Amino acid sequence: MMPARLRGFGVLCIPTLGLLTLFPVATAGGQTSAPSAAGDQPQPLKWTAAEDHRNMMEQLGIKALRPGANGDEKAPDHANYDESKANPFPDWPDVLTLKNGKQVTSAKAWWKQRRPEIVEDFEREVVGRVPAHVPKVTWSVASTTNKTSGSIPVIERQLVGRVDNATCPQISVEIQMTLVLPAKATGPVPVMIMFGSQAFLKRIAEMMAKRPDLKAMMGNDPPATEQLIADGWGYALLDPGSVQPDNGAGLTRGIIGLVNKGQARKPDDWGALRAWGWGASRALDYLEADKAVNAKQVGIEGVSRYGKAALVTMAFDQRFAVVLVGSSGEGGVKPHRRNFGEAVENLTGSGEYHWMAGNFLKYGASEATFGSKNASDIPVDSHELIALCAPRPAFISYGIPEKGDAKWLDQQGSYMATVAAGRVFRLLGAKDLGVGDDYRSAKMPPVNSGLLNGKLAWRQHDGGHTDAPNWKYFLPWADKLLKHNAPASP
Repeated sequence: MMPARLRGFGVLCIPTLGLLTLFPVATAGGQTSAPSAAGDQPQPLKWTAAEDHRNMMEQLGIKALRPGANGDEKAPDHANYDESKANPFPDWPDVLTLKNGKQVTSAKAWWKQRRPEIVEDFEREVVGRVPAHVPKVTWSVASTTNKTSGSIPVIERQLVGRVDNATCPQISVEIQMTLVLPAKATGPVPVMIMFGSQAFLKRIAEMMAKRPDLKAMMGNDPPATEQLIADGWGYALLDPGSVQPDNGAGLTRGIIGLVNKGQARKPDDWGALRAWGWGASRALDYLEADKAVNAKQVGIEGVSRYGKAALVTMAFDQRFAVVLVGSSGEGGVKPHRRNFGEAVENLTGSGEYHWMAGNFLKYGASEATFGSKNASDIPVDSHELIALCAPRPAFISYGIPEKGDAKWLDQQGSYMATVAAGRVFRLLGAKDLGVGDDYRSAKMPPVNSGLLNGKLAWRQHDGGHTDAPNWKYFLPWADKLLKHNAPASP
């Protein structure tokens, strides 16, 4: 997440039946949630983020958390931007070493042993587990409209995915998605699912028309949606807020709240990043049943917090064919172990903890029944999240601080993590960045010099907190790897 001082300038994201209980449920501050009028289960909690955050601290035995880094470089407690102090924990978890110490030297050992270990650690400690029995989603078409994208005819469908809420009727989840496909396609087309909405894109366009600084930050290329259609792709705009609210108070609402019947999370329950990824997977369920879509060529994209969500989606759902991760920062591509910009302690505070599993709070604890923990105690790191995408194509995108992609995001550390993930791509027969394995000494290539010759790709553009300038590089890269032929120009 961008520091508060920068949010107004830079955050632009383009594009789960059990036994019923009659016992009162303890809430933060010793309150209880009263049974509903029907007497069958407690009413959903209506906590603030601070109350929910305090409840999770109590569950974990945490008495105090270290404060997060300050994004204001003029503040005395500002985030570190001194590279000489950026690597207090230089030895990251070895992505190809089993917990028993044995080296992983074959694809079979990766799929059968090492990958499951990494997945378990991420689910238990970092992003949380998707419950085993999440209610069914039923999709319906709200409207179908013929439009144009640029000059190309398209068919736009407004879709609603209604989640069965029979177990908790007080909580309703209706997933909102817009699907746009080329009207004259001669066969099934690839589709990019993008975290966002039509209303959001409209607001961005209006803002750019009024603010030249935003226009400069975004670049002069056509919108990603137009580039996709022109290249013979379709796109789906998935509204993440319709899946799960982006705040701690929302953890007893949305899909997380529905599965928990409006009650508090357990420490290894999923956070918003995993919930948004679950929503993208349900969108893919719909696309798999659409004969106009090549369901084997569906990708996922997001920027900033939704860049984190895109990476998490790709890592855990192997049906996704390709990912574009934009400016994701801490909780995404940035290593937890790097002391540069946003820190683990920012994600354990009450403003961002909802993205993560409750257990993640342990790593910001300064005083607890278990003592204290820090980033070095996390059993996994971001290079392993990238590695979970292998051997499928993964494109890591950043901009530059001068245009609004703040140093807070740690572009250098993110590049190091991308380098460190490469060993798994190569093990599985896919080309990586091609720059070797030494992430400690890895230095970013010059701005606008992409490393795009493998299934693992990196490019830092000269724009701001967006992936917009990289779409014209992402599409031909993805087309080549997916063997998609763009239509001839009219």
